[in-house]
Amino acid sequence: MEVESLNNEKAPGFFARGWRCLKAKVVDITMNAKKLVKDDPRRVIHSLKVGLALTLVSIIYYYQPLYKSFEVSGIWAVMTVVVVFEFSVGATLGKGINRGVATLLAGALAIGAHHLADLTGQGEPILLGFFVFLQAAISTFMRFFPKIKARYDYGLLIFILTFSFVSVSGFRVDEIIELAHKRVLTILIGGAMCVIISIVVFPVWAGEELHNLIALNMEKLGNFLEGFGDEYFQVPGESKEKKTFLEGYKAVLNSKTSEESLANFAVWEPAHGRFKFRHPWKQYLKIGSLIRECAYRIESLNGCLIADMQGSSEIKSKIREACTSVSKDCGKALKELALAIRTMSQRSSTDSHIKNAKFGAKRLTTLLKSGIWEHIDLLQVIPPVTVASILIDVVNCIEKIAELENELASIANFKQVKPTVSPEKKQEVGSSQSKIHCSHVIITVNDDESSSASSANPNLSGPRNKEDK
Repeated sequence: MEVESLNNEKAPGFFARGWRCLKAKVVDITMNAKKLVKDDPRRVIHSLKVGLALTLVSIIYYYQPLYKSFEVSGIWAVMTVVVVFEFSVGATLGKGINRGVATLLAGALAIGAHHLADLTGQGEPILLGFFVFLQAAISTFMRFFPKIKARYDYGLLIFILTFSFVSVSGFRVDEIIELAHKRVLTILIGGAMCVIISIVVFPVWAGEELHNLIALNMEKLGNFLEGFGDEYFQVPGESKEKKTFLEGYKAVLNSKTSEESLANFAVWEPAHGRFKFRHPWKQYLKIGSLIRECAYRIESLNGCLIADMQGSSEIKSKIREACTSVSKDCGKALKELALAIRTMSQRSSTDSHIKNAKFGAKRLTTLLKSGIWEHIDLLQVIPPVTVASILIDVVNCIEKIAELENELASIANFKQVKPTVSPEKKQEVGSSQSKIHCSHVIITVNDDESSSASSANPNLSGPRNKEDK
């Protein structure tokens, strides 16, 4: 009796723990689902598009006249939708075209091989087996070529599958042509359904994704560089809170695979929006490669930022202004380049930021050559000098990125954007007797009335300028 009572007491506790565990799992799955939807709401739309495509091709089974035409072969349309429908239009088109062409070629060759083997009489299975071996070996070897693997790997896989299926099954089936015909037709129906829905219903273009990814990566690096100088050279004792903009560059380091896959998918896409036929997608890969090189240098800067040994405060104070100026100009240049790519425009302000960064790099190089570290411990010199040398290298890298961006702008016909005057400068120009001081020149801007008088009588401007001087 005591054992039964103990078991009765344990049972509710066991079920209660199980219910709590199940509830925690459901809450966890729900939170992850919400995060996925929040990160990219298009995932929900893509799921609905796949469901719609599968429902439509299933009509081949549900509608009796269509089922009589295709019979069991209609299942290939359903299978095609499952394996072909991808997130972007380019990926769906690439897979659909690969599957369709590979099925047509493999089916035709398999029928030809079947008829050729049939002429040998008793040697038909031997010859068919040789053909299957030959095409499988050649097609598999071709899949190792990098360019072929990038764009036609799926097509070669389907070619091997279709040729083997038709040639082998045709040995036991008399109506081989009808079998191949039904298979090809249902695959084309499934592939066409995927392509149509992918393009018509809220399309996701791989080319546009690549375009925005390159611009976003530039912005992340620009944000880091703009804030790096102030973070590294801040006064000791100030709070060093973890800034989110200092972590954004890490996503750029591992973007190579995404960029290459998006570029391969973009090649399949037709002209759409701002992207015309034969858009230079390979140029984006070149820019992306240089962006990653810059990101690796920025990772070194981040290492210097979080290192325990920060170096001599005396040397840091001497190079602080130059390093901060170079870092900010590099950040602004990258953000301007990102804006130029995002808006597909040529912006003249980018060149001014790069010129300022190059001038600052030369100034920094002069400081490093001046022997500012004399009579200072070498271990205290290394950290700040390392930061300065990396920043100089970053300037050269950004200059190369700008050159590739200019090539992209000329090939893709980016629009020219005329420099506009900011509201603050317009206000300065409108004010009377406002002065803009440069290093050696003072420019005086007069009111409308005085400027019109000056234009009417040029002699009036001479004495006034002399008085200003």
